[in-house]
Amino acid sequence: MVRSSRKGPYVDPKLMKKVEGQKPASGVIKTWSRDSQIAPEMVGYTFGVYNGKEHLPVAVTEEMVGHRLGEFSPTKKFLRHGGKMQKEMEQKKREAEIAAAAAAKVEKAPAEKKK
Repeated sequence: MVRSSRKGPYVDPKLMKKVEGQKPASGVIKTWSRDSQIAPEMVGYTFGVYNGKEHLPVAVTEEMVGHRLGEFSPTKKFLRHGGKMQKEMEQKKREAEIAAAAAAKVEKAPAEKKK
């Protein structure tokens, strides 16, 4: 959503007050204001942005200026796609990894005995 240019960017006043009162390396600044835009004064700070469950740390860089804090703190956790077929494929992959690790262990053991 675009904000009117005459209004200017929205930055929560309480959040700016917290930024002005701290140094960049002083720790995480907790905030619930996901809709605040990142201002140039915020570069170098680390914010704990609330995602509905916990505060996720967001280290602000110059490329983030103009974006919203909520863009860097996802609210939904991706689990995976697929159902029964996906589970079967993952099980075969795990079995192959275990077999490869066992084969590597067997090859390594005779090489140690020769020394």
